[in-house]
Amino acid sequence: MTASAVEHLRRLGPSRRVELPDAVAGTVRLDMREEGRTEHWYLTIGDQRVQVSRSTDDAELVVRADREIFDQLARGEIHPAEALMRNEVTVQGDIRLFMLLRRIFPGPPDARHPRELTTGTGGGR
Repeated sequence: MTASAVEHLRRLGPSRRVELPDAVAGTVRLDMREEGRTEHWYLTIGDQRVQVSRSTDDAELVVRADREIFDQLARGEIHPAEALMRNEVTVQGDIRLFMLLRRIFPGPPDARHPRELTTGTGGGR
């Protein structure tokens, strides 16, 4: 299980991520606040790949939150929509890209894909 969002972002490689829609592309900047400073992580999403860099460049979506909230997202402890509704994150820009965070960060360790439950491969019945 990923201990932090930063560790997860550092481990993201150039390989294809089949959980990302192939028709979605865009840029996302994650602004993680901690102890009076802000770390910036820049994600370029396209062709089911996520390229990660450190940049303060403008992005189609900017997500701001305390680092602990990003860590909880990375550990699957909270869903991005839940954090948004509780005002734990603020977003500026293309909100459709925000929902990709749940596909970029791993989900809860005991989560199962819904298709696995209906086909019987997830041990759901």
